[in-house]
Amino acid sequence: MTAYRAAAGRARPPAPGGLRLIVADRPLPLAEHLDLYGRPPRSRAEDLVAEVTRAGLTGRGGGAFPTGRKLSAVASARSRLGSVRGGPGSVIVANGSESEPASHKDSVLLGHAPHLVLDGIALCAAAVGADRAYLCVGHLAAGVARSLRAAVAERDRTGLDQVPVQVTDGSGGYLSGQENALISALNGGLPLPTFVPPRPAEKGAHRRPTLVLNVETLAHVALIARYGADWFRSVGTAAAPGSALVTVTGSVDRPGVREIPLGTPLGEVLARSGCTAPAQAVLTGGYFGTWLPLPDALPVPVSEPAMRAAGAALGPGVLAVLPHSACGLAETARVTGFLAAQIAGQCGPCANGMPALADAMNQIAFGQPGDDIIGWVRQLTSLIVGRGACHLPDGAAALVRTALTVFAPDLRAHAAAGPCLRTRQHAVLPIPAWSLP
Repeated sequence: MTAYRAAAGRARPPAPGGLRLIVADRPLPLAEHLDLYGRPPRSRAEDLVAEVTRAGLTGRGGGAFPTGRKLSAVASARSRLGSVRGGPGSVIVANGSESEPASHKDSVLLGHAPHLVLDGIALCAAAVGADRAYLCVGHLAAGVARSLRAAVAERDRTGLDQVPVQVTDGSGGYLSGQENALISALNGGLPLPTFVPPRPAEKGAHRRPTLVLNVETLAHVALIARYGADWFRSVGTAAAPGSALVTVTGSVDRPGVREIPLGTPLGEVLARSGCTAPAQAVLTGGYFGTWLPLPDALPVPVSEPAMRAAGAALGPGVLAVLPHSACGLAETARVTGFLAAQIAGQCGPCANGMPALADAMNQIAFGQPGDDIIGWVRQLTSLIVGRGACHLPDGAAALVRTALTVFAPDLRAHAAAGPCLRTRQHAVLPIPAWSLP
């Protein structure tokens, strides 16, 4: 651990307001990046894995899986493979596809701090014995992808990285950002989830051990390598250390991406974004997420464990505020319809359950549902969970279940008199253009 204690003794990055990841309102060129942070430290692979583990960093792409455990699993698999076959390295996949329609944090991070992400790729590549790396940017704007390729080329000219990084443009489909879908695409297949096992750590891209990490997670690794676990844990909570990028959208005056210490009360985060008027609910965790009622949820700390305890999820860091002028049942029905249109069709819960759920939610939101339809929706949310190749049915079920609870007065009103006038309002939650026929 000596190398990281030494690195942690350096001055902290000069970031205003406690910001760590996005410290400028423009892309930071390589020269300025190196002047601010210095070159990525070179240390033993096991030291980086140990320091990331001690930091308590979890994945920022939605799963919140401990990053140190992922690093360790891929490093161990690579070691076993090398001892048997004597050759191929593992693979790094940086996931910046951001197929969640309500999230913008990854595109903002890649647009403003590309070299912090690329540092994380280089450090993780060394830690797990990788000889290939991919930065997957999905449906990001073409300008961001071009700037990333330029950043990679500049690092190549300076000899900064030992492992080449290939920037790939993927499909815009909702499931394309799932880690097994990314690997399938890199292997020449369709960008669709696959059944596990094997897990990517054992056999992923090119049938090699593969480390898939969200780009924000990689940026945090780059900072932990420089400043140490204690610095990382100096913000956040014991159960959820560090900071995170969140996308605040919906009924707020200043929507956008913000970096917050994990554990910050939800009310404080929304107030910083200009949510001053009363609102009825907030969608947390994106379209795989859950509704929380307002103002009851304002004290809930914004972190994965605290939100789980409140019956919600942080996921990829989406907080979408729903005004009283919108119908929560209609918003949920639109999102459920979008999710049903994104299915891979590889298993029963997706091929049969998701369209049925979308149809029933449409009747609840825009019709006059009887007890049979309401009961059928509740039954479907139990039937489709835990049976698919991916978690799409599980996420849709959680979204619908919480909608029926949080918007229960609206449900009763729709059942008694048909759809409310608020169903005619413009949608608050975006349905991306690439999903429309």
